[in-house]
Amino acid sequence: MRRASRRFRLLAAALTTAMLGLVAVAACSTGGTPSPPAAAGQSAAPPPSGAPSAAPLDLLPGMPPPLKPGDLYAADGPNMLADAVKHDVYRVYVPDNGADSVTEIDPVTYKVLNTTHVPHSPEHVVPSWDLRTLWVNSDQGNALTPIDPATGKIGTPVAVDDPYNLYFTPDGRYAVVMAEAHKQIVFRDPHTLKVVNTVPVPCSGVNHVDFSPDGRYFIASCEFSGDLVKVDTAQQKIIGTLHLPGRHPMPQDVKISPDGRTWYVADMDSAGVWVLDGDAFTSPTLLPTGLGAHGLYVSRDSRYLYISNRAEGSVSVLEFATGKLTAKWRIPGGGSPDMGGLSPDGTVLWLSGRYNGEVYVISTVDGHLITKIKVPANPHGLCVWPQPGRYSLGHTGILR
Repeated sequence: MRRASRRFRLLAAALTTAMLGLVAVAACSTGGTPSPPAAAGQSAAPPPSGAPSAAPLDLLPGMPPPLKPGDLYAADGPNMLADAVKHDVYRVYVPDNGADSVTEIDPVTYKVLNTTHVPHSPEHVVPSWDLRTLWVNSDQGNALTPIDPATGKIGTPVAVDDPYNLYFTPDGRYAVVMAEAHKQIVFRDPHTLKVVNTVPVPCSGVNHVDFSPDGRYFIASCEFSGDLVKVDTAQQKIIGTLHLPGRHPMPQDVKISPDGRTWYVADMDSAGVWVLDGDAFTSPTLLPTGLGAHGLYVSRDSRYLYISNRAEGSVSVLEFATGKLTAKWRIPGGGSPDMGGLSPDGTVLWLSGRYNGEVYVISTVDGHLITKIKVPANPHGLCVWPQPGRYSLGHTGILR
């Protein structure tokens, strides 16, 4: 979510509308469909994840098949780096939304290496589908700024309208820009960045996404109106809408379980995670996790989901096999854990401290805070790089 003033303006507009009764960019590729780099306590319905799906997947044409049946994240195991990224510099890239900059951190020494100016309002740092470019999303600056992951060098911004968040179709054919302010999902050519199709969305604040196991559809959250939209990937059209229960739902990050049966949607206002069947797309069940539930991250062994609770300074741990919460890690002295990702070996969870001007480094072994690192104002969707996986679906690193 963007800085507070921006959020409140959009939220106020959405509420006013409701009262009136209105309810890539794999840029290093040069042609054709690219090939992925070679890879070296409480329960809620639906039933817990764990068993692989019985029916074979009818994959989106051109999409790489899962590495292992029943585990969408099998290619994301500890240190399973693709050949393409093995020699990339090990860095944590932090977009400082309130300072119009990107801060680079050495994840071994925890030292800030440098801070570089980028176009206004950087939101997330996103790996391209082919893993060869990291894109800084500056929505209000209307730009995507490339970072060369081999060197960490920040390049020249590319003009792209309202790129609040960025994703890629599983076949690598399109970059998918979440144009939040314009209420649009924009499909772009990954080579020219030319707009291929613009899909208006019937909701406010569209921003986070995950894809079905077969890549045939994705589900996007609409933060300010409390909705989810289901989009056909190939036809590039909305095929379903769902308004979340609750008084003022505010959905954030979206993540699918390793077996592909269960979807999780963090909700800041409802203090938990919605659990639903993405295929049926029917009313979900709330699993309380903590105040300000925001970011969702799958462990490197595909056993756990880490949930950042921004408003209470904690991280909840959900076990996929049982559907229950097994732990809650609290940040000493409090904080505002937002977006981030895991170290390549999965032993460290990196999260931005949205309203504290800091980054949290948390051990996934026992949940203790390793350190806090000071950064400029309003750090948002930080990216740890390199990460295991064959290709990227976007955000701060949804790799499969």
